[in-house]
Amino acid sequence: MLPLENFYKKDKHLVIGLMSGTSADGIDAALCEIEGFGTDTKIVQKDFLFTPFPEEVRNKILWIASGKECNAEELCKLKALLGILYSDACRALCEHAGVSASEIDLVGNHGQTIWHIPKPTDYLGKTIISTYQLGEDALIAEAMGCPVIGDFRVRDMAAGGQGAPLVPYTEFLLYRSETECVALQNIGGIGNITILPPACKLGEVTAFDTGPGNMVMDALIIHATRGKQQYDEGGEFAARGRVNEKLLNYMLSDSYLSKPLPKTTGREQYGPEYVDRILSFAEPLGMTDYDNVATATRFTAETIKIGIEKFAPVKPTRLIVGGGGSHNRILMKNIKELLPGCNVCTCEDMGFSSDAKEAVAFAILAHEAAYGMANNVTSVTGAKHPVVMGKISI
Repeated sequence: MLPLENFYKKDKHLVIGLMSGTSADGIDAALCEIEGFGTDTKIVQKDFLFTPFPEEVRNKILWIASGKECNAEELCKLKALLGILYSDACRALCEHAGVSASEIDLVGNHGQTIWHIPKPTDYLGKTIISTYQLGEDALIAEAMGCPVIGDFRVRDMAAGGQGAPLVPYTEFLLYRSETECVALQNIGGIGNITILPPACKLGEVTAFDTGPGNMVMDALIIHATRGKQQYDEGGEFAARGRVNEKLLNYMLSDSYLSKPLPKTTGREQYGPEYVDRILSFAEPLGMTDYDNVATATRFTAETIKIGIEKFAPVKPTRLIVGGGGSHNRILMKNIKELLPGCNVCTCEDMGFSSDAKEAVAFAILAHEAAYGMANNVTSVTGAKHPVVMGKISI
């Protein structure tokens, strides 16, 4: 029997999407029922479960992803460990949803980004662009007894793209409108936006990373609380501080904000070294920890405004905010203040889940790949041509 023969016999599939982002806080797992492919895709989110990483795993991921020295043995071990943890997350989701693992037809796994090099770089006599996500798909396939599609970014990069952002393809399928310019802002560790002009075609989609989402805020919270608190729940920490204009203007001088499209960024730009610079600049200003977080929160909102003003081909009338940042009331308040005349809402307001958004996206991207559908957006990533992203483990 051909490896996907049973898959193609079904009209509807149960697909799990897995995502662990730059914050490395844990694994988002979404269970979706998907029917059709391409613009005929119909999807129902059946369940969602977040599984936090054990503290020692998160610390190890952040250590390695920050560029600290490690050896090949450590990378090898972490790749296998994450494969086991993703498998555990799949099984936990099935139990939570009341379905058997044998009912799952496909898993789409983004993996954990360790390093991303979208800019051409000279290396040992060659010019390369590269990306590295960890999490062994073969272990998930063995545990779940179904095909797993992962390692999506590399195929787009092989075609000259930046390998990100990848979610715009699924947002085009799910959110485009015939009459309204809709923008979707995801606020995870990094912020990214997708802009869908009215009645747009796939090649007319604009998307890019706006800059840091929660990453800098989270790092400042960890610094302020000496690790007792990992993020600003509900924006309560920022609510007790005041925005410092000098620090904000320093942060707004960041060259990434005016960098032309296509563009993508990550922890290599806004990781520990960046946060150390922010703290050094803030120290002589007499700021409190609350002020630092309030200013970083405002900065994330400002990067969204700048991204829209500089790069949106059509100004959106609706901005749908998803990701963990959508739960931060101070951040949401800042975004609304900076975008008057735009209806700023959350994925929940549209009947979707903010937390599950990216995991759902990788369920869809895997489903498209299984049908041989090109699933990158060349106008977004800069790839020379459409490609089918994702490697399959059967």
